[in-house]
Amino acid sequence: MSLRAADTNLVTVPEEVGFEAAASLGCRFATSYRALVGRARIEPGETATIVGCGGVGLSAVMIARARGARVIAVDRHRAALDLARAVGADEVILADDDVPARVHELTDGGSHVAVDAVGSEQTCSDAVLSLRRRGRHVQVGLLPSVAGMPRVPMERVIAWELDLLGSHGMAARDYPEMLGLIADGALRPESLVERVVSLEEAATLLPAMDTAAPAGITIIDPRRR
Repeated sequence: MSLRAADTNLVTVPEEVGFEAAASLGCRFATSYRALVGRARIEPGETATIVGCGGVGLSAVMIARARGARVIAVDRHRAALDLARAVGADEVILADDDVPARVHELTDGGSHVAVDAVGSEQTCSDAVLSLRRRGRHVQVGLLPSVAGMPRVPMERVIAWELDLLGSHGMAARDYPEMLGLIADGALRPESLVERVVSLEEAATLLPAMDTAAPAGITIIDPRRR
């Protein structure tokens, strides 16, 4: 099998990066890295609010912390929040609370960066309203249209001069910097892996995805029996 433009589309994985760490990068970790580093350009000392602690959100928590930011994680599942704290979140908020009010209370004015890693009107709104003046919002979760268009609190965007940024995936040419941080131990994506299963196990688990554990990443290893 040949791969078109392999010199551009393939990335060399450093020897220091294990198979589980490399497999976990997928569209989760790389997507979060691009969102926070390439789009939001998060800086040390800033505060980041991450709404949603699935694979993308937990990756964002780890990356923001590694970049020197204070991290607030939001989710509706306590198990996901426990894992978020374990990988770097300074504060956690259960989504049943008034999320923007809690963020403003914790930050004395709102966060510098907010990421919606879910993709709903509620999570998008919570993220945007959690920002301080001239904050940056990154929309990563796919936001489905409702009655034509999703509702976003644009009055706050205008009044507080917020930046709204879209982000999806990461180009192969941008991987070396991220892989270097993983090789150095600054980022540990393998700690987000909840379990590794065989291809046969995956076939039985797939139909039950809607009832799967809400925290951590499952990796398929075809070599397992």
